[in-house]
Amino acid sequence: MLPEIGDEGQRRLAEASALIVGAGGLGSPAALYLTGAGVGRIGLADADTVSLSNLQRQVLYTEAQIGVPKVEAARDRLSALCSSTRFECHPRGIDPDNADEIISRYDIVLDCCDNFPTRYLLDDVCARLHKPWVHGSIGEFYGLVTLLHPGGAMRYRDLFPDRERLCARPAATAGVLGTVPGIVGTLMASEALKTIVGFGRTLDGRLLTLDLKNMNIDIIDL
Repeated sequence: MLPEIGDEGQRRLAEASALIVGAGGLGSPAALYLTGAGVGRIGLADADTVSLSNLQRQVLYTEAQIGVPKVEAARDRLSALCSSTRFECHPRGIDPDNADEIISRYDIVLDCCDNFPTRYLLDDVCARLHKPWVHGSIGEFYGLVTLLHPGGAMRYRDLFPDRERLCARPAATAGVLGTVPGIVGTLMASEALKTIVGFGRTLDGRLLTLDLKNMNIDIIDL
């Protein structure tokens, strides 16, 4: 019913493939909306299991799935939403040994992870394989979203140049308001859908910042 998408856009979605790296707070809404939109093949990469403390933001899962690998629990939930989408589980997650081989199978990558080493790895591999990728990150009440294209003016390493210091930081321990990853993950799915179908203006060359504490949303030209 949307003329910007139409029959041709729905065909592109059905023939497209997307890799979601991280099936947690960001990956949950991103996966739900990509599946609902009819993306034909979705990869789920995460090495973690479902835990009780994460359920307030990881909306794919239930208490009954605590201890189950996230990729398996996500696949079961998403398969019930759309039987025509094929799901591929990568229970090791993405690491330097498998990144090239896994990422090469997909048209677009969504960075829903929670650590800097994986983000820089995605930046390196997506640039090498000429794959577009959507970056999203969150913390407390805040979020960032951008789209990074191969050959674009800006890379993740340009946006965050202090690679050694950031990769050496311990895993974040601060909490996050559950709605923040819901909004950011949904925006990431929107960027992926626009990129696959080819409509609208994406965040390529722009950075969206979100502050839910004070309800401020800004877009910065990079």
